[in-house]
Amino acid sequence: MTIGLSHYLVVAAVLFVIGVFGIFVNRKNVIIILMCVELILLAVNINLVAFSAHMDPTVAGNNPMAGQVFALFVLTVAAAEAAVGLAILVVYFRNRGNIAVEDIDLMKG
Repeated sequence: MTIGLSHYLVVAAVLFVIGVFGIFVNRKNVIIILMCVELILLAVNINLVAFSAHMDPTVAGNNPMAGQVFALFVLTVAAAEAAVGLAILVVYFRNRGNIAVEDIDLMKG
C-alpha cells in the first residue's frame, strides 16, 4: 500500500475540522483557541507540502520546492502568532487575574 496525495489531504482535512470545531465549541479558554488556530495552520502546512511533493517538475513554471518554502513562512507566522498571543495573555492575566474570553471585551477603549 502506498501513501498518496489523498491520504495527506484526508489527514489535513481532519486536522482542519478539529481546529475549527475546537474554536466554535470552546469559547471560554483563550489558550485552547490559540492551539486550535495552530492546528488549522498545521493542516495548511500539510497541504502545501503534499501538493509540492506531488507537483510535476517537468511542466514549465512548476517549482516543487515552492510549497515547502511557503510552509516555512507559515511556520514562521505561526511561531510569531503564538509568541505574541501568549505575551498578550500573560500581560492580561497580570492585570485582570483571569483569561476568560468573555471578559476580554472590557479592554475596549
